[in-house]
Amino acid sequence: MQPLALFFLVSVSIGGIAWVFIYPTLSGEKKAEQRRASVAKADPAAARAGARTGQKSRRDIVEGTLKELEQRHKKNKSAPLSSRITQAGLTWSKQRFMITAGCLGFAAFMLVLLIGAGILPALALGFAAAFGLPFWLLSYLKKRRETKFLDTFPDAVDIIVRGIKAGLPLLDCMKMITNDAAEPVKSEFKAIVETQAVGMPLGEACGRLFQNMPVPEANFFAIVILIQQKAGGNLSEALGNLSRVLRDRKKMKAKIQAMSMEAKASASIIGCLPLAVMALVYFSSPQYISLLWTEPLGRVMLAGSLIWMSMGVLVMKKMINFNF
Repeated sequence: MQPLALFFLVSVSIGGIAWVFIYPTLSGEKKAEQRRASVAKADPAAARAGARTGQKSRRDIVEGTLKELEQRHKKNKSAPLSSRITQAGLTWSKQRFMITAGCLGFAAFMLVLLIGAGILPALALGFAAAFGLPFWLLSYLKKRRETKFLDTFPDAVDIIVRGIKAGLPLLDCMKMITNDAAEPVKSEFKAIVETQAVGMPLGEACGRLFQNMPVPEANFFAIVILIQQKAGGNLSEALGNLSRVLRDRKKMKAKIQAMSMEAKASASIIGCLPLAVMALVYFSSPQYISLLWTEPLGRVMLAGSLIWMSMGVLVMKKMINFNF
């Protein structure tokens, strides 16, 4: 029985191997697969004809435009100092800004030396005044300018929509904004009109708006204009939808600000409470608290408290800062 069972198993194994490797060739499955692959493959002549025509669908044009804008914004993510000065609304040159920062640092250094606080505090405050204060002011001016721009930008888009519906060209509608709108919308659209007047296409001129005003709303406007210039479409309808989106974003931002005011007030009170207590103790019993800056251990404790307080303030600021 064992030789018969062994012969049977060997026969079945050989038959299975033959079925796997020989049957597709005998049955014609390989030829059928090759034929289906040849049918599914694109015709090279048709591909060459489509390439010669160079015609793209609207969807391809929109996708290409969005990818181009995304790559451009990635390159401009870290703006140079000259661009940051322009975004803040200043007409200074880079050299003037650096000279002003150096003068502030030197003035702070000399002031601390004249007070008699020592060389190390003078160097620290001079460094902060030279490299911290000017850039903080630059960031503050930039944020304030962006807020003013967002307050009046939806009205400017509505002017363009009404002008286009009345039959005016897009460039004439932008010229109306340069005459009637408030700053900084007026100056930004004036830069677009002047750039287009020297030969730059209107879509690329609007794309530069995001460089001078790096807010999502300006990016949305540049995308709508650039896509309409390349792919066509109803510009008044697209800008009308954009105007509604801008107003909805403005309402949402105001709602978030109103809902977060309680948290901001609590964080402000918690951050100012130690300084207020320290000032009250100093005015009531200065000998009791003066040990913090007259004794070496007190200075170490004061420095540690300052570090911990700064960390707590930064954490609270991160928790109550809502960006969308």
